[in-house]
Amino acid sequence: MKKVYVFLADGFEDVEALIPIDVLRRGGVDVTTVSISDFPLVQTAHGVNIEADIMFEQGDFSDADLLFLPGGMPGASNLFAHKGVCKAIVDQAAAGRKVAAICASPAVVLAPLGILDGKKATCYPGFEQALAENSAKYTGDLVTVDGNITTGEGPAAAFPFAYELLSQLADKKTSDQIAEGMRYKHLMA
Repeated sequence: MKKVYVFLADGFEDVEALIPIDVLRRGGVDVTTVSISDFPLVQTAHGVNIEADIMFEQGDFSDADLLFLPGGMPGASNLFAHKGVCKAIVDQAAAGRKVAAICASPAVVLAPLGILDGKKATCYPGFEQALAENSAKYTGDLVTVDGNITTGEGPAAAFPFAYELLSQLADKKTSDQIAEGMRYKHLMA
């Protein structure tokens, strides 16, 4: 079973974390949510309290098939301020394993860490300058995949982003079945 860790910081964008978590779990992926604060409860950008599965200090992320950073502000800034998260992400990318980030996180976390150097990526509009400043090519697409890095644009990208990640971690057939079961295909008609 594929293993995913989702880092949750106070101020993360609700749907950008919860939709991918839901889709991946429906697809049979082992998803662990990780609080990077001092408490298991993490508050979303819109005031919803979410209890993470583990605290950052309890995690050994070396078994991760994917490390995932939701966006939102100040969630993305809080992720970047956490030295342990930054080290885990850099180590994951350097090992050629999958990293995913959505909304502000590609620009606020991945780009300054050098993970997007020379890669195509997307992010929330208004943050694209940070990609260019760090040698990444902004696509403006809802979802962009470049090698082991997957980026998403923002809240509206949460479903296609999640199905892309599930395709990578399981397979396209499983992803399509989950999308159909969740009635996502009706949005595309």
